[in-house]
Amino acid sequence: MPAFDDSDFGVETPKSPMLARPHTPMLEHLQKITSNGSPSKHHNLVVPTMEKDTGAIEVPASRSSVAEAEHLMHSLSGSPSQVQRRSSRNSFGVSLPIPRSKRQSRLSSVAKHDGLPTRPGMPPIQPTRDLLSSQVQDMSTVKTAAAKDMAFAFDIDGVLVHGDRLIPEGKRVLEILNGDNELGIKIPHIFLTNGSGKPEAARCAQLSKILNSPISTEQFIQSHTPMSALAEYYETVLVVGGENYQCREVAKQYGFKDIIVPNDIVAAQSTLSPLKEFFTAEQRATSNPRDFSKVKINAILVFSDSRDYATDLQIIMDLLQSEDGVLGTRAKDPTSQHIPIYFSQGDLLCPTEHPQPRMSQGTFRIALEAIFKAITGNELERVVYGKPELATYKYADEVMTSWMETIHNEERLPKNVYMIGDNPQSDIVGGNMYGWNTCLVRTGVYQGEGNDKENPASFGVFKNVLEAVQTALKKELGEDFQLNWSDSMNPVTGSASVSAIE
Repeated sequence: MPAFDDSDFGVETPKSPMLARPHTPMLEHLQKITSNGSPSKHHNLVVPTMEKDTGAIEVPASRSSVAEAEHLMHSLSGSPSQVQRRSSRNSFGVSLPIPRSKRQSRLSSVAKHDGLPTRPGMPPIQPTRDLLSSQVQDMSTVKTAAAKDMAFAFDIDGVLVHGDRLIPEGKRVLEILNGDNELGIKIPHIFLTNGSGKPEAARCAQLSKILNSPISTEQFIQSHTPMSALAEYYETVLVVGGENYQCREVAKQYGFKDIIVPNDIVAAQSTLSPLKEFFTAEQRATSNPRDFSKVKINAILVFSDSRDYATDLQIIMDLLQSEDGVLGTRAKDPTSQHIPIYFSQGDLLCPTEHPQPRMSQGTFRIALEAIFKAITGNELERVVYGKPELATYKYADEVMTSWMETIHNEERLPKNVYMIGDNPQSDIVGGNMYGWNTCLVRTGVYQGEGNDKENPASFGVFKNVLEAVQTALKKELGEDFQLNWSDSMNPVTGSASVSAIE
């Protein structure tokens, strides 16, 4: 995979260290760098520091002129292209934390492996098919090596499913990659989605049911999954977005200790959001109100799409202008510094069951940036995870390497990675910038003719995910590679046995 430095992302490298470290070891002042859009502007947002071993790794973030809200106050169809922006949309040039591989397995010594019983200290009990396929792989060393040296990263919504509705070709693709091929081999693949709002285990269970194929949390990355590393740095956080209170549960599973959601604040102070007409008894009963004038909120985490723009925007604006994250206070100079705010992804549109794509978290961020600029006169400093941000792809490498060890007992990263997505502005831009082979499908956001002009897929445009995967497999494993497995396969000849033919 390619290495990155500041010059790759359009960031001016400081000539001398400029990190001002505060008294607390948890935070450090933002590097003051020069913005492409505002040459004289300094940035004062505090971000985590890596002074202790937190189990996380650092990934450089950067600032580009695209971060300026004034450039986004027009039709969303004018979104920046890959040609116009070769850099991350993040707001500053310091390091972001993401979890370090390897994620600990949730299997014990007496658990099941792929649904089969294991013997402590012994390899998993293998059925006849697995034994036969391993023999076939031993006889086809070249193809087997090539199959282990390629991998797929799938977007989900618009590629494999539309909401809760299956895209039929998605089911067949996973069958092939899970062993229904001439080698009976599992070809490495992970799921890399800007979807969010649910715990990873719940989302994997839902997808496994829809796709009728097992999906492990160990091969699954939601937009907010890498943000789990932030639990080491922030004690009290406001978590925004998502259905009901599932994002509170997500944050709890990530290890955040004191989790607040907007309804907690509304329950404590009903006048906070004058545009909120209804606050149901159920919402009040499941909220945790307290005296927020005595609570210091360390960071704002937008995990998923807002269900109540007016209320969420009001609460976030109050916090961004507060003194050290205490609601009801006002900073002496609210434009010079504010508590950090993180967004799990930046997509403007997302495919759903609705005929046309719907607005996603990116539109909420743009609205907040525009409001912040209009009220304070300053650009909002913020961090964006998810595709196409570098942190997500670095984390994908970690997950893919770990998954290779799980399925092939080889802890390494495959060389030929294929990103398959439906959104040119996230899936394709991010994959291209990271050096992956990118495949654009027409089953989601993208419906154009030919390749996308602004963000062209490097490997091509395909009718659906099955066509893309078949093409990639033929390229890497040969035109004669068969996309089905036969239980009558002869491991010596690599073909069906005589008895099967008869």
